[in-house]
Amino acid sequence: MNDTVDVRVAAARFDRSGAAEDQALAEDERKRVLTEFPLQEWPTLPLERYALGLDPAGSLMTYCRLMEFGVPRLGSIKGGSAAKHIMYRHNSGEWRVAAPLRNLQQQDAWAQLRGQYVQAFEAAAAGDFEALDDLDVLRFGPALVTKSLATYFPEHFLPVYSSDHLRRFLTLLGAAPERDAPTWRLNRKLRELVRSRPEFEAWTGHEVMHFLYQDFDPRPRQRTIWKIAPGERGRLWQDCLEGAFICVAWDEVGDLGQYQSDSELKQALDVAGPDNTGGSLSTARRLLAFRDLEAGDRVVANRGVSEILATGTVTGGYRFDPDRSQFQHLVPVHWDTSHAQVLAKPQHGWRSTFAKVDPERFAKFTARRAGSAATGSSPNGAQPLELPEEVQGVLDALQRKGQVILHGPPGTGKTRLALNVALALGGRADAITADSAPRAEALADVLTGERVRLVTFHPSYGYEDFVEGFKPDLSAVGPGLTLALSDGLFHTLCQAATAQPEHTFLLVIDEINRGDLPRIFGELITLLEMDKRGLPVTLPISKRSFSVPPNLRIIGTMNTADRSTSHLDAAIRRRFAFLPVAPDPDAVSGTVGPLDLAAFFESLNTRITRHLDADHQIGHAYLLCASGPIATEGELAAAFHHEVIPLLEDYCLGRADLLHQILGRLVDADTGRPSLMTPQDLVAALATEFTSGEPGPDA
Repeated sequence: MNDTVDVRVAAARFDRSGAAEDQALAEDERKRVLTEFPLQEWPTLPLERYALGLDPAGSLMTYCRLMEFGVPRLGSIKGGSAAKHIMYRHNSGEWRVAAPLRNLQQQDAWAQLRGQYVQAFEAAAAGDFEALDDLDVLRFGPALVTKSLATYFPEHFLPVYSSDHLRRFLTLLGAAPERDAPTWRLNRKLRELVRSRPEFEAWTGHEVMHFLYQDFDPRPRQRTIWKIAPGERGRLWQDCLEGAFICVAWDEVGDLGQYQSDSELKQALDVAGPDNTGGSLSTARRLLAFRDLEAGDRVVANRGVSEILATGTVTGGYRFDPDRSQFQHLVPVHWDTSHAQVLAKPQHGWRSTFAKVDPERFAKFTARRAGSAATGSSPNGAQPLELPEEVQGVLDALQRKGQVILHGPPGTGKTRLALNVALALGGRADAITADSAPRAEALADVLTGERVRLVTFHPSYGYEDFVEGFKPDLSAVGPGLTLALSDGLFHTLCQAATAQPEHTFLLVIDEINRGDLPRIFGELITLLEMDKRGLPVTLPISKRSFSVPPNLRIIGTMNTADRSTSHLDAAIRRRFAFLPVAPDPDAVSGTVGPLDLAAFFESLNTRITRHLDADHQIGHAYLLCASGPIATEGELAAAFHHEVIPLLEDYCLGRADLLHQILGRLVDADTGRPSLMTPQDLVAALATEFTSGEPGPDA
């Protein structure tokens, strides 16, 4: 976020005329709400006019449908599930309600919810805004309720409905948002703050909303870029192009908005799907990611593994269209066919409907325009300057806590993520998504500079290596051993950081849990807390005064499959933020013969979790080759026999029965050892065992 000086400058150059045109359309939408749902009718409004799910065809414009889909210029509340509406009817026929309503009958629950809406509207009309905080049921639908208040009482509220966005905007304007304040109170606080600033004099709430999102958008700029196939071999492409949308199948599960989690959607896929492929959890996650695409997100439409039909920019939110005969899940997209091209190298991960597209690769796709040389000037298609979400997440945690531990099973990319953060802090964010050689070169530059250090802990690493201690003086002459006081890595880095307070310094500790942390950190563990940075202590060996500067950050990586995690005592755990780095099925999206890699990967990890635990899953790096999913039978056989099986055998501690529970028919019943077979046969066997829908050995 920029500071308040930037806000004044940005407000002065903001073109209010563009927002004024949109405001006229927004006012028409507001009048529609007031006409179809006038305030005086709310005390007797029937449930059938409020809730989603009573009309699967979507022909009945209920209040919830209108507020989410019918009046977008009043501010968006799209994304996520229908739970934000507090009460709705699920596709199964079951009523889903917020926690305070769960023990009530359907009509009694609606009477209580409707009553709180009426109380909220009466309080807003009377200017008694504190009374809103007592309405406990409405707290379960903060975005919808705040949009309702802003629609009926635009003079008292701004068209901004996300609690997180409101907090960020308040911070931007110099306020400290209350920690437990409901969304409507944050909205009121922001409105009061805006009205107190001279640069917003005579601005409407609509203009303020447009300005804040245009110049200070708090949403992550570099979201996942998805490749989405418009039907088999692109057969629905013309329909998508002419209709300005992208569509996908799985119609049998109905509106994706009714599902709150991937596991709930997986159950629906298993029941309603034409076959149980064993990979429906990854499918569920991708469908929910499709549902939650936002305006401004980028997508790629493909035909096969070698042809790009177009790139697109999402222009609105997901909708379910039951009037279509097939492919009823839609997201509106503005397509750019100038990026259509046949790729020189097949993208093997593109055989499935969904696949993630690396930002660097997307930049190359969009730099090429049909019939012309590369320009790199396509809208939103240039080299992204914003950081990837996972990198920004670590940086945010470091800013808040000072030190972070990235933990997860082996092969999930913990060290890579830590080094990507090092690149960002070292001024080489451009190399995060670069190819291997340029990235390695940038890393070498950063790690040999003075602001970033990398160390790997091990059982012999000690306080004298990290802080200070007496070590042999190799420059001494004469007989005998001469010891000299030496500064450790951490001591040296702290001194450098103290001398340059305007820069952020970073220490990356790989395999942090393999060291004896209380011994390595010693008394300095106290100084890691952000409120104790800069406090001096006297080092016990040299008696020198020492402090940890506030501009130093620490990232540790931890393999959760290593039982040495018990070395982390409570004092150390409390001073680190713990960020999980989980196996990512999308990273291995692709096929090898009949085997869906992501489905196999997820099914294998499901069995490992069931029979061992989640800490012993395998990471996606085991199925990657040159930063992409493995693509040949030989690559798969090598990875499976030389990496995956040895790891599983180590996990199982020689127990053939446990290995059999995980690998099923791939373990020889007589010898208890994994069966040997050709790479081609292995692919078929893995597909049968893990992705065919047949029951596993423990079914």
